[in-house]
Amino acid sequence: MKMTQNIGADAGSNELSASLRRNIQALRERRTRERMSASFEERLANAITGFTGSMRFVYLHLAIYGAWIISNLIPQVPHFDPTFVILAMAASVEAIFLSTFVLISQNRAMDESDKRDDLDLHINLLTEHELTRLIEMVAAVAQKLEVRTAADQEIGEITKDVAPEAVLSEIEENSPAQ
Repeated sequence: MKMTQNIGADAGSNELSASLRRNIQALRERRTRERMSASFEERLANAITGFTGSMRFVYLHLAIYGAWIISNLIPQVPHFDPTFVILAMAASVEAIFLSTFVLISQNRAMDESDKRDDLDLHINLLTEHELTRLIEMVAAVAQKLEVRTAADQEIGEITKDVAPEAVLSEIEENSPAQ
């Protein structure tokens, strides 16, 4: 059974084209460079956010806050925070810092997302341009060979270049007011 699974896994990985493998490797290297170029503060914020977003953090807080509360409720033990004011203050200060770390990490993630969105847009615009030119060439060949299709009526429309500024303006004009 394992041999069959390994063969299938190898066959699946061999189905990737060389250009796709190159692209995957390039993206991996790019992400590594971006992680390495992050400032100390950004890496620290990401590490803190990564830890605070884990179950270990939840368990740690359950233990600390649980022990704090229980030790201040047991009648025979001296209470160091009987009204839980210190606990509330500590939790508030912690929340302020944690929310700041989360915002720093979110800003970095948003910057990375913006870069990917820009890349997607550029690739889509390039693809649209190339497809438009390809359609023009196919239409010219069809015309030369005197081949008629149902798409002949649409050739003029589909060979127009897309102006991204015009599309964005149209989207903004027709989007519901918020």
